[in-house]
Amino acid sequence: MDALVSGVHFPSNFAPASLGYRSLAVNLSDMAAMGAKPRWLNLALTLPDPDDTAWIQDFHRGLAELADEHAIATGSTLTQPGALSVSIEIWGVVASGGALCRQGAKPGDDIYVTGTLGDAGLAIEGMKLDLPLNTRDRAWIERRYSHPTPRIGAGLALRGLANSAIDLSDGLVGDLGHILRASNLGATLQAEALPLSQANRNSLSKEHAWKLALSAGDDYELCFSASPKQRIRIEQAMAAISCPIHRIGIIEIEPGLRCQAPNGVPFDPGQAYQHFA
Repeated sequence: MDALVSGVHFPSNFAPASLGYRSLAVNLSDMAAMGAKPRWLNLALTLPDPDDTAWIQDFHRGLAELADEHAIATGSTLTQPGALSVSIEIWGVVASGGALCRQGAKPGDDIYVTGTLGDAGLAIEGMKLDLPLNTRDRAWIERRYSHPTPRIGAGLALRGLANSAIDLSDGLVGDLGHILRASNLGATLQAEALPLSQANRNSLSKEHAWKLALSAGDDYELCFSASPKQRIRIEQAMAAISCPIHRIGIIEIEPGLRCQAPNGVPFDPGQAYQHFA
């Protein structure tokens, strides 16, 4: 179950169709991280004006677009007056013992991420700071923020291949940190290996783009670890579903998360999103 609150998890002027889509996408991302097949959901919606039928219809249109794509049955909707917030409770299925978990990482594992990182972070910075982005780059990052891609297919394909997995909601530093703590291990990441979109490369310095990729969050990509023996099988499985992946580091025995710039120079990854800071 995830709750999204106006002004905290999305801007107050967010388009209702985009909010409907994004609200479901962030929940589906949790299903993907466990290698689960999503089946059904319940929605609780709080609105300042529950009689605003146009807003509600647009919201449901965005949610239904993604729900239909993944054949998810939708449950009852509770609409009540109050500050705008969306809560979705979602169920999925996975074979007994087949779920991807956080605590399965092993020393020597490769660390992978899907897609590109830092796009949502750039979108948020763009909204706050009115960054001078060209039209194509602005459209790309805004779409990446409003319509993240839940990697359901990747999660299903990684069952039996990955040793651990998590989705990237709070930033790579924080979410990979959950895997490391659960597995009682550490890791070293290579900043140069972080996958950056062309929009990020066009708009920011390399170091600034790395910071967003490491700590900004809201990407809803997958981060997973796997034995080097599985590299070919993983590459083939991801190619079969057209899901881009990048190998960005290695799991180590020494506790803690380290990040290196080129030539082995330490790079400060910054701090991930803190929910109750």
